[in-house]
Amino acid sequence: MLAQEAATNINPGLAMIGYGLGAIGPGIGVGVIFAAVINGTARQPEAEGKLRGIAFSTFILTEVLALIGLVLFFIASA
Repeated sequence: MLAQEAATNINPGLAMIGYGLGAIGPGIGVGVIFAAVINGTARQPEAEGKLRGIAFSTFILTEVLALIGLVLFFIASA
């Protein structure tokens, strides 16, 4: 019971700040991923297809972190 009460008493403004700070990490991660792809393609143009496939799979994993944060924000503010 105490854990449920603690989860419902979160200030929505505080949850919004927490999500904003949590979205910084995936934003930086996406930038690093595609910067590495551009750099790798410039060095080895024939590896572009492989690099693009790896980039999009890691991009999806990184964006899942941001979506989990968004879902937790809505749960905390409800």
